[in-house]
Amino acid sequence: MSTPTPSRGRALVCDDSMLMRKLVIDSLAEDGWTIVGEAQNGKQALDQYKALKPDVVTLDIVMPEFDGIFGLENIMEYDANAKIVMVSALNQTTLVAEAVRKGAQDFIVKPFLPEHLQETLRRMVDANLPA
Repeated sequence: MSTPTPSRGRALVCDDSMLMRKLVIDSLAEDGWTIVGEAQNGKQALDQYKALKPDVVTLDIVMPEFDGIFGLENIMEYDANAKIVMVSALNQTTLVAEAVRKGAQDFIVKPFLPEHLQETLRRMVDANLPA
């Protein structure tokens, strides 16, 4: 009986674009992450976070209904130790700065290289491991 390959962790992917979610999911799955959920707006991100307790979250900023800043604030209020990476278009630098002030650990600019996303999440999780 073979042993399953260990996962890097459990990820929740939040973006209103199905194509962007697929790009993020494919990139993370290729790096060994288990994708436990997807969300299309900040409210769904919060609900999914509470239900699934992922290790990391990728969160778009500009989404309909409830944006990523809403999702970030509410997830951080629910779990101050949440590990969240904002995924944002280049022209959203003020919103990215606001997101980092509100608790996001890092940000990735769209379009991104899969290796950059993978490395960012690995570094974020590894930085929080006990010594």
